[in-house]
Amino acid sequence: MKIVDVHTRRLSIPLNKPFKTALRTVNTAESMIVFLTCDDGTVGIGEAPPTHVITGDSLASIDYAIMNVIRPKIIGLEIEHKEQINQAIQRALVHNSSARAAVDIAVYDCLAKRANMPLYQFLGGNTNEIETDFTVSVNRVDEMIQDALNYVQMGFRTLKIKVGSASISEDLQRVRELRKRVGDGIKLRLDANQGWRSKEAVAAIHKMEDMGLDIELVEQPLPARDFEGMKFVTEHVDTPIMADESVFGPEDAVRLLSMHGCDIVNIKLMKAGGIYGAEKINTLAESYGVECMVGCMVESNVAVTAACHFAAAKSNITRCDLDTPLMFASNPVVGGAVYHQSRITLPDSPGLGIQDVLTN
Repeated sequence: MKIVDVHTRRLSIPLNKPFKTALRTVNTAESMIVFLTCDDGTVGIGEAPPTHVITGDSLASIDYAIMNVIRPKIIGLEIEHKEQINQAIQRALVHNSSARAAVDIAVYDCLAKRANMPLYQFLGGNTNEIETDFTVSVNRVDEMIQDALNYVQMGFRTLKIKVGSASISEDLQRVRELRKRVGDGIKLRLDANQGWRSKEAVAAIHKMEDMGLDIELVEQPLPARDFEGMKFVTEHVDTPIMADESVFGPEDAVRLLSMHGCDIVNIKLMKAGGIYGAEKINTLAESYGVECMVGCMVESNVAVTAACHFAAAKSNITRCDLDTPLMFASNPVVGGAVYHQSRITLPDSPGLGIQDVLTN
């Protein structure tokens, strides 16, 4: 079963409302869909969104990397030779993690189809159902409160609150008001998207602890490469600190975990270069006794379905932030993960369980 073709198609989907973080505002989700074809007619599907401020990838760079760099290196390879293909993809070029992830996902889709197994079973088979939070974008306090109340009414019991785009005092006001309005029964996670500095992060988290706001975790409070700062914050607060942008690959994970620079690791396929790299990060974290969350960029139900399969397969993955398909005005993906409010069920059909993607 040889790889005989790889091609890409562009996808563009408007969001229901702008998605705002400390780093960017997204009104329309754009991505590159990858179709990998084998000589027996099996087609694997993958996806890569451009996330300039995190991965550095653009639509143009993703397309070029896939079609002109990765494609020539994997055409003709046997799909069953997983390690050989993985090495060809990962060594084809440095950085460009989203492009590598898209092809990697398509390969794993084919492998699971070849095995006649859903991908989550192929990867480990821990469960076929997971639960996601819902993200509250950075906005005016009253708008964030209304969004949070809407999501709670929809059935979400965990909210991820974006902070870090304004002053610490404004962030504290947002969180205090949100906790007051949603009540004590809702879990709150904070994501500063690298928006704080070490000492102010410690001061802010201490204030939230003193106010009894009961924050489940704080995600990436500091700039991505400030590993010493992450260690400082982790050691000086009681609230768990989760690394996101600080951990792209296994090398980052080893460095941060060995210095106790975080309590939890957020794995994203687009940072890790796909499932191959994500599995390595999760295994490393587990060896250090550190749990993982699986998150996503602004991706359609192609890449998110792949992330769901990976999350469902592994017992060390205890949290999920896989809500972006719920933010879209339409769903062009036929098949894939099925959302029942906060619960996500994976299909029992082979591979990703995706039949087609209705691209533009």
